[in-house]
Amino acid sequence: MHSIPVIKPTDIGRKGLWIALAVLTLWFGFLAFSLHYPFDVRDPLVYVFVLIQMHLYTGVFITAHDSIHGVVAPHNKRLNYVIGFISASLFAFNNFNRLSAKHHLHHRHSATPDDPDYHDGHSNFFRWFIAFGKEYVSVVQILLMAITYNVLKLWFPWENLVVFWMIPAVLSTFQLFYFGTYLPHRGEHHNPPHNARSQSLNHVKAFLSCYFFGYHLEHHAYPYLPWWQLPKARERMEKEIA
Repeated sequence: MHSIPVIKPTDIGRKGLWIALAVLTLWFGFLAFSLHYPFDVRDPLVYVFVLIQMHLYTGVFITAHDSIHGVVAPHNKRLNYVIGFISASLFAFNNFNRLSAKHHLHHRHSATPDDPDYHDGHSNFFRWFIAFGKEYVSVVQILLMAITYNVLKLWFPWENLVVFWMIPAVLSTFQLFYFGTYLPHRGEHHNPPHNARSQSLNHVKAFLSCYFFGYHLEHHAYPYLPWWQLPKARERMEKEIA
């Protein structure tokens, strides 16, 4: 087992806040655009827009996640919390406080029976995903989504709401689970307490797949690093443990 290199946290200043605001602005702006887009199932751009909105949804969740670790606005805890609360709420009305508590448990008990994200490292994808969903999806969320859908339907076509608002959220949930939980934590591990692995070093692939959270061992080793600093951590770890 290789030792984990030491990487000291850096002062990110307001950069984390500006990046978070950029992600949220892009999500909102593209959603507003797509909800007005003339929907036609034969239009190939429809499917491109779904993938773009899925990726932006993932960025919204990653922003909430970074808020959990206090790295969106590290010098202003209240603002950090507000950004995290808004981001979690925009992602299908997730409860930020509940999400935060469970995520910290995940870090303390990674890939063990006490980890709320873990379900038998040898389980197939769908069995694990169902168990994962039971931990995080609540009846309140479903009711709030249903109410919001019926309210938004007063102003936007239902087809656009389903295709550009609801489906990307579902696809993003699969994306986050597959690249951020299932692949990094399945199977056997020999690096406690992290019990995680990283995908191969390829920043384009890592960003498109899950905002660099495929570099998952680095995230567990250095949870004080925001998502946009994980590539450098991955490069350094690759170099030092080779």
